[in-house]
Amino acid sequence: MKLFVLTSRIPFPLEKGDKLRIFNQLKRLSKSHKIYLCSTQLPNTKVAKESKEVLLSLCEEVHFIKLSYMQILISLLKAIFNNDPFQTALFYDLHAQSKITQLISEIKPDHLYCQLTRVAKYIAHNNTRKTLDYMDAFSKGMERRANKSHLALSWFYKWEAKKQKKYESQMMDLFENHTIITKEDRSFINHQKKMSINIISNGVDFEYFKPCKRIIKYDLVFVGNMSYAPNIDAVQFLCNDILPIIKIKIPKIKILIAGAYPSKSVLKLESRNITVSGWMEDIREAYAMSKVFIAPMRMGTGLQNKLLEAMSMNKACITTNIANKGLSAPVDAIYAADNAQELADYCIKILTDKVLRNELERNAHLFVKNKYSWDKTTNDLDKILKE
Repeated sequence: MKLFVLTSRIPFPLEKGDKLRIFNQLKRLSKSHKIYLCSTQLPNTKVAKESKEVLLSLCEEVHFIKLSYMQILISLLKAIFNNDPFQTALFYDLHAQSKITQLISEIKPDHLYCQLTRVAKYIAHNNTRKTLDYMDAFSKGMERRANKSHLALSWFYKWEAKKQKKYESQMMDLFENHTIITKEDRSFINHQKKMSINIISNGVDFEYFKPCKRIIKYDLVFVGNMSYAPNIDAVQFLCNDILPIIKIKIPKIKILIAGAYPSKSVLKLESRNITVSGWMEDIREAYAMSKVFIAPMRMGTGLQNKLLEAMSMNKACITTNIANKGLSAPVDAIYAADNAQELADYCIKILTDKVLRNELERNAHLFVKNKYSWDKTTNDLDKILKE
């Protein structure tokens, strides 16, 4: 089958969750389909030298379409008065629309697969059978950001949440098939037929994220794209609220914050107890050098890939109930709480009890190994695409 895949970002290198998901899907779908990849590129982003070469090893053709500042500005201004979410406007360009329509006309694919509603507008009215991967409920993510933001930003996020909610519902009627990562996110889609949305979870590359021994340098580690608002909020919560409580019992505790594009607010967190590494060539080193993985997420939606990777590498994990809803891990495989005191208590408990830590490590690894496999989830996706 000829499969035309549309993404909002070039899916390599794998420093963001949407890239990781589509890359692993492409890797497996390419074994039985001819893949034609088309990715939009925001004007201020650079293409890594190896990106096209790596993606061409999986695809018949790869097309990167650089968006125009002027066209984006026009789309954003229009979004003030129309129903398009600002996320959609940010990625919409009339030149890109023309190019995508032309590519589909030339390739004549059997199916269109679109990742994220932000680029769904490009193909929403195409007559070819198509599948939309919502991934997460963006509308709910915006609501949660609104609740954690100052007044002006809160107002904007609430506005965007309303736009997103309507748009997510609208796209249900324009695409034949729909996928999403978790049942919880599916419940947030405001449409009477939302239960028809297929759950296609993320997975883990078990051969890559496998247990490995390193000299332990840190007690706690957080991994993620450090320009992403939910991750920034999580590490600020960790360093400003949770850490002071832990230090009463473990004064010399060491925390590693690892991941690409650390914002200024993240870099300011560096101290005697806190290291901000920035981009790491091999993110497995961050997990391996630390005793416990912590993801105190208070915003965002979906399934946290960072938790899957940490558990796959035999790391005891602590998170919040919001994050664990997507993961659905049992109490013997992960510790979850929502306030700073409980999260700090869990950190102290696990860090000071090696037997308990080892037990959590084993249970976490077994849980993720049994439930999250890219092969299984992509096979489920393949069945939907063949319908």
